[in-house]
Amino acid sequence: MKPAPFDYVAPADIDGVLEALAGPDAKIIAGGQSLVPMLNLRLARPALLVDITRVPRLAHLRREAGALRIGATTTHRELAESPMIAAHWPLLQFAAQHIGHDAIRNVGTIGGSVAHADPAAELPAALLALEASMTIVSKSGSRSVAARDFFRGYLQTALGPNELLTEIVVPPTRPYARSAFAEVTRRHGDFALAGVAVQLDPSPAARVVLFGAGDVPLRATAAEALLVSSGLTALDQAADAAVADVHPGDDLHATGEYRRNLLRDLTLHCLQQVATRIEEERC
Repeated sequence: MKPAPFDYVAPADIDGVLEALAGPDAKIIAGGQSLVPMLNLRLARPALLVDITRVPRLAHLRREAGALRIGATTTHRELAESPMIAAHWPLLQFAAQHIGHDAIRNVGTIGGSVAHADPAAELPAALLALEASMTIVSKSGSRSVAARDFFRGYLQTALGPNELLTEIVVPPTRPYARSAFAEVTRRHGDFALAGVAVQLDPSPAARVVLFGAGDVPLRATAAEALLVSSGLTALDQAADAAVADVHPGDDLHATGEYRRNLLRDLTLHCLQQVATRIEEERC
């Protein structure tokens, strides 16, 4: 199929983008890896596409006062191949390396993935585990929304119809923080049937995020509390706790029970990876 007719603009600055978004039925497009298939299937029929790839202020990847600032049009490839990300936020690199194929990573954008909010996507889960925040602008000003409040439902976020996601801010990680990421897909490059992102640091603090588990990425808070209290001596129990209240639905690709078992096994796998790494570094 082909998309329904639409108009197209490519503003050169954020003010121009916001002006275009003020019109009726406008939709942002950047890499197009999520939106274009929806257009072709006519699941989305915007009257106006607003291309943000020509806005210089939206393309950046930098460390500032210890925090990471990711512009909305930064590509998955930039995230996956950045030495800075590998050194300070490896969980983001792990997640980006699992996204689709090379062609998708070359043009797909961080902001697009986050705003699309597919519950099986890798980056929303990693950003939730890293306690990132989203910078959102509109004609009335700017606001910051924590990842835990940004993802609100299936393909639903805190973004309003006339708002633009401009930047993702990731807090500094502690020097001895350790992370792990794992997913299971039907074929290489597919969306995950289930996946887990883990971030542990010596605060002590633990963050375990499940994706493909429901309508949004889920923090496994019971597992996190057990990991903090047990000091990584109860990994099996933590994996059980992670899925105790998780009940994925059935679909064409897998039953909910199969996904739940995958999530439990992937959680244990990630925790064992992190525990092994910590133990090796102590020796």
